[in-house]
Amino acid sequence: MSEISETASGFVWQSSPPGSIYDYIRVASFSIGPDGLVEQWSRRAVDLFGVTAEEARGKDPVEAFMPADLRERGHRRVKEILDGKEWTGLVPFRMPGEEQPHGIAEMYVMPSETETGERAALCIVVDVRALRRIETDLAASQAIFGQSPFGFLLFGTDLTVKRANQRFATVFGGSADDHRGRTVHDYLARSEADRMTTALRRVLETGESVTDLQIVGAAPGARDRRHWSINLYRVHSGSGRPIGVAGLGIDVTRRHNAAREAASARRNLALLNEAGARIGNSLDLEATARELLDVAVPGFCDLASVDLYQGLLTGDEAPPGRWGSSHDVGYGAGSAELRRVAFASAVADTPLRTDEGHGPDSGCCGPVPIEVGAVHRYPFNSPCAGALRTGRIRTVPGADGELVQSTLIVPMVAHDTVVGLVQFSRAKGSEPFGERDRALAVELAARAAVCIDNARLYRREHERALILQRSLLPPGDPEAAGLDIACRYLPGTTATEVGGDWFDVIELPGHRTALVIGDVMGRGLRAAVAMGELRTAVRTLAQLDLEPAEVLSHLDEIARGLGAPIGTQQSRTQKSRGPELSEVYLATCVYAVYDPVTRRCTFANAGHLPPVLVEPGEEALLLDVPPGMPLGVGGEPFEEVEVELPEGALLALYTDGLVESRDHPLDEGLSAFRRALTDPARPLEDVCDRVLTSLDTGHGEDDIALLMARIQGLPTEAVGDWRLPREPRSVGRARELARTQLKAWDLEPLVDTVELLVSELVTNALRYGEGEIRLRLLRDRTLVCEVWDAGLVQPRRRRARDTDEGGRGLQLVGLLSSSWGSRRTPRGKTVWFELALPDGDGTAEPTVEQLLSMF
Repeated sequence: MSEISETASGFVWQSSPPGSIYDYIRVASFSIGPDGLVEQWSRRAVDLFGVTAEEARGKDPVEAFMPADLRERGHRRVKEILDGKEWTGLVPFRMPGEEQPHGIAEMYVMPSETETGERAALCIVVDVRALRRIETDLAASQAIFGQSPFGFLLFGTDLTVKRANQRFATVFGGSADDHRGRTVHDYLARSEADRMTTALRRVLETGESVTDLQIVGAAPGARDRRHWSINLYRVHSGSGRPIGVAGLGIDVTRRHNAAREAASARRNLALLNEAGARIGNSLDLEATARELLDVAVPGFCDLASVDLYQGLLTGDEAPPGRWGSSHDVGYGAGSAELRRVAFASAVADTPLRTDEGHGPDSGCCGPVPIEVGAVHRYPFNSPCAGALRTGRIRTVPGADGELVQSTLIVPMVAHDTVVGLVQFSRAKGSEPFGERDRALAVELAARAAVCIDNARLYRREHERALILQRSLLPPGDPEAAGLDIACRYLPGTTATEVGGDWFDVIELPGHRTALVIGDVMGRGLRAAVAMGELRTAVRTLAQLDLEPAEVLSHLDEIARGLGAPIGTQQSRTQKSRGPELSEVYLATCVYAVYDPVTRRCTFANAGHLPPVLVEPGEEALLLDVPPGMPLGVGGEPFEEVEVELPEGALLALYTDGLVESRDHPLDEGLSAFRRALTDPARPLEDVCDRVLTSLDTGHGEDDIALLMARIQGLPTEAVGDWRLPREPRSVGRARELARTQLKAWDLEPLVDTVELLVSELVTNALRYGEGEIRLRLLRDRTLVCEVWDAGLVQPRRRRARDTDEGGRGLQLVGLLSSSWGSRRTPRGKTVWFELALPDGDGTAEPTVEQLLSMF
C-alpha cells in the first residue's frame, strides 16, 4: 500500500516498504495485441519467466512459452479471448529453448480494446508454487493459532490484542473476535498485569524472548486462582519489521499444585527427620517441649506453645486431666491444671491472646496471655479442653483483627494417655493449614509426647532407684573396732541414670571388720535392684564368717543366678523358641577383712580397681591384689592377699566414677587420686573432701563411692590371750584368767557372767573338741570372749529335755550374752560370745523365769 505526502513541489507517491502480499505471490502481467502477439511485458513477467521485454514483445506467447502438445489448445483459447471471452486456468509453461514444462502458472485473461477499437487481452499471471507455499503457510499458521490447545494471543505494537484463538476465548469467555482491542489489564489483577505489560514491552523493544513467565490470576466467574506459564516472542513482517508480540499461555495450575504438594511433602519429611534427630535428646520434660518448638517454628508454623499437665511435672501419679461433672460449669471448671512450659514465635515476642487460658488471677475478663511457667486451666467448653478430653486434633480459625490466621490444637498422646497440648498457629498471609499439615502436626505432637512420657517414666524410675540405692547404703558414719572410717557417695545427676555403686562396713566376730565396695555394671532401676541383692548377699555371707575369696565365690554364683533362664515363668511360645535369659548381671567387688588385734587385712578382688594404701611418711601406692574376674562371669577362682597395715596407715576403696571420665583415661585418674592422698595425717573427713574437690571427676557422669579407713589397731592392753592344755583343770584356770583380766579392765560387774560363760565354752572344747585350747578376751566398744580349739565339729544349740542332766550350756550362753556364734578357722573352730560394757546400753540381766525355763 502506498501513502501520499505533500511537499513544496506537490504530491508524491511513496511506496510502502517491501514485504507486501504481492511480493509473496509474485503477480506478473503482460498484454496481447489484436494479432495475438505480446505487446507489453512487465518486470514481474521478466522475473517469473526469465525473459526480457525485448525478447518477449512481438512473439506468440503460445508458441514461445507453452509445450508443443498444448499449443493447439492454446491457440484456440487465445482466439476465444480475442473474440471477447474471459478465461481463468492453470497453464504449464516452459522457458524459451526448453521442451519440458518449467512450471505452472495460474492465469487470468481479460479481453480489452485498443484505441482503435480492436480486440486485445490483458493477462495476469501468478506462480502456482508461490500460491501453494502461501496456502501451506496459512494452513500451518491457522493450525497453530486456531487449533492449539493452549491460549494464543497476538499483541500489536500498541500492546492491544489483535487476535486471540478459540482456546483463549473458551477460558476467558466470548468469541475470539470479542477480545480484539483489549489489554492484559482486562484479564489480570493490577500487579500481575503490570508484570505482563513490562514483559511485553521488553520483548517488543529488545526482541529477546521470555519463557515460563509465571502469572497468577482467575478466570471470569471463578474463585480459584490459576497459574499460567507465559512464553512471549516478537513477530516480524516479511521485511523484518516488528509488527507485534505473540503470547502462548499454558495452564500449569495442576503442575504448580503438584509441585507445591511435592515441596510440602519434602518439607514435612525433612521436618519429621529433624524431629527424630532433635526431639528427645534429653530426659527433661521442659527441654523436650522446647525441642519440639525449635523444630516447628518457623519451619512448620509461625507461633507455637506447649502445655503439660501440672501433675505430670510435679510427679503426681494420678491420671492427668480429671474433668469435673457436667453441671460444674464455673470459671475454669472441668479442666485439670496445666503449665505453659514452652512458647516460640517467628512474628511476635508476646504470648497469644487466643489460648482461651485462665490463670488464677484472671477473674472474668476472658482470655488472657499465658506466660511461660504459668499454671492455668482451659474452660470446659473451649476447643482446647475438648481436644484434651477427646484426644483429637482441632482447627480453630483466627478472629478478625488478630495476628493468627488459624490454629491447630493438637493433644499430645503417648500410649493412649494425654500428657499435654501443643498449639501450632500460622499468621495471616501464610499458607493455610491443609490435611497434610494436620497429619504432620499430629505426628510431631505424638513424637514429643512419647519422649515426654519416657522422660516422666525415667524420672519416676530414677527417683525410685535413687531411693532404693540410698536406702541400701550404710546410714550415717559407720563405726568399726580399730578403724577410723569416713565415706562419701555421690549419685549421678538427674541427667543420668542411677548406677549400681555400693559400699558397706560389716562388723564381724572378734571385733573384726569387713570392708566392701562394689559396682554393678549397667544403670537404672535394674542395676540398683541388683546392687541391693548383692549387698544383702554380702552381709549374709559375712555373718557366716567365710574367707574373703569364699565370699566372692558365693557372690559369683549368686550373680550368675540372677541371669539364669526364666524357666518356669516361660510361656509355651517362649519354650518353643528355647530358654529366654533375663538380664545378665555383672559386677565388680573388693571384699576385705581387717583384724584390729593383728592389724592384718585380707583382700579378695573380683575385677574391681585395686585398693590404695598410704603408709605414714610414704607415697600412696596401689595394692597388688589379683583382680580376678567380675562377679557373674564364673569359672575362675578368686585369690586372697594378706597385708599387714601399720598404725596410722590410710586405706582407700573407691569406684571407677572417681578416677575415670570421658575426658581423662584411667591411668591419669589413678595418678591424680594418689596425689590427692599425699597428706593422710589430716582428719579423715577433710581427706575425703580434698579428694572430691581436687579430682576432675566429671561429677554426674557416673556414681562415685569412696570408703576410707585409718588404721588404729587395738592396743596390747586391750587384748588378753592365753593357751590352755587339754585337761580338766583348764576350766578353772580359764575362769581365773578371765576374772583377773576383767578386774584389770575395771569390769567387775561382768565377772560372774563371764566366768560362767567361759566355763561353759572351755568345758565344751574339752568334751567335743580337739587339740590345744586358746582363750582370748578383747575389750573395745564391747567385750568379746573367744575359745579356740582344733576340732571341726561346730557347736549346735538344742533344747534339753526335763530329764536331761546336760545340754543347757549353749542355751545359757545365748541367754546371758548379747550375741554368740562360731566360725571355722584354718586350724579348727572358734566359739565366741559378746557382752556390752557396763557403761553402755547393756543387756538386761536374765530373770529367774528365764533361767528356770532352761530346766
